[in-house]
Amino acid sequence: MSSSNIKPAKLRRIIRIAVFATGVFLPLNSMSSLDERKLSFYHTHTQKTLEITYAVGGVYVESALEEVNNFLADFRTGDVKGMDPELLDIMYEVRASLGGKGTFEIISAYRSPKTNQMLRDAGKGVAKKSQHLLGKAIDIRLRNVASSELRDAALRMKRGGVGYYEKSNFVHIDTGRVRRW
Repeated sequence: MSSSNIKPAKLRRIIRIAVFATGVFLPLNSMSSLDERKLSFYHTHTQKTLEITYAVGGVYVESALEEVNNFLADFRTGDVKGMDPELLDIMYEVRASLGGKGTFEIISAYRSPKTNQMLRDAGKGVAKKSQHLLGKAIDIRLRNVASSELRDAALRMKRGGVGYYEKSNFVHIDTGRVRRW
């Protein structure tokens, strides 16, 4: 039985039993990692939604990551890339710092080389070596939160790149080096 088929409460019990049986104890500050990490998405181009638990007990749920990868695929070509799970963690933590609720509106996530070049050729200000090509970037809004607040929360994390596109009303977050624009 895969961990994605086990109810979260049962999985936490299994983890606790394994911890006590093996004598391996988690530091107290890691106990919060036994919680579920959930995200909600709405894709602005496909109008599809996804609400998913992508990690339980500090462990990524592989089947959930596959669903996220498919959801965040290049909507123009259908190409799928493994998204960096750290990107999901950053989004989760940014949202938590802003009250912990809300749906992320996805403007752009993975971009195939073909799509990236098309956007560059159209003069959209797209980087030649965009983090989107690597599955390490996402352009988002958070419902009921001003994009400037979302930007500020992401900047406070100091965990990657943060771009603010005021006219288009979205924030770019990536897992690359810490920088801002």
